[in-house]
Amino acid sequence: MTSDIRIEAKNISKHFERKIALSSLSFTIKQGELVALIGPSGAGKTTLLNTIAGLVKNDSGDLLIDNKLLANYKKGKVFAKKIGVIRQQFDLIGPLAVLHNVLAGKLADWGVIKSLFSLLIPQEKEVALNALERVGLAEKAYEITSTLSGGEQQRVAMARLLVQKPEIILADEPVASLDPTRAADVLAMLTSIVIEEKQTLITSLHSVEYARKYFTRIISLKNGELFFDLPTEKVTDDLLAELYQLKEKA
Repeated sequence: MTSDIRIEAKNISKHFERKIALSSLSFTIKQGELVALIGPSGAGKTTLLNTIAGLVKNDSGDLLIDNKLLANYKKGKVFAKKIGVIRQQFDLIGPLAVLHNVLAGKLADWGVIKSLFSLLIPQEKEVALNALERVGLAEKAYEITSTLSGGEQQRVAMARLLVQKPEIILADEPVASLDPTRAADVLAMLTSIVIEEKQTLITSLHSVEYARKYFTRIISLKNGELFFDLPTEKVTDDLLAELYQLKEKA
């Protein structure tokens, strides 16, 4: 019987010099969950996402992706199908056409030679155009990416993930640089795509309002520790006030 647990953390910790970034975190995330990761600045949100993405190595504890230790995955096609990342900075190449940035989602499948050839003659162009259609940018396919607005560039990054087709998406403050209207548009589209594609999503956010509106579960960190992990409807204003230290001590 196949487990529906996508990510399992067992007492994972990470230190940077004398600072504790993550302290004995344990949790599981199941297939199809929409998880918002919140907490004050410096709480460890980005470190946790980077650890799950294999960009930062935890100092202790075990981190499993689909019941396999993260350390046992080799970077490449298999891992690219497990985890995809979207960031506040979009990670796009500005001087390239939108189409080429979307096709970057195929890099792990193609390898270096086909990827370079695709810069001259785009390969599997229809796949990219279909992804752009889904994020509402089909007419921008041949425009230079840097000329697009921030919200449009974030949608290009989502189209790239549609082409990559990872099982898990990690989004690190994906709307922090956008105005409220565009931020809401991007989050609505991202969560809708994840549900349609039957993926799993973990998104770090500064906005509690967005966490409550678009996500079904909220994990909060404070000083590198797990502060609470609850279904969204059970996250009270009092808990949030304590998380962000809004209450005055008696």
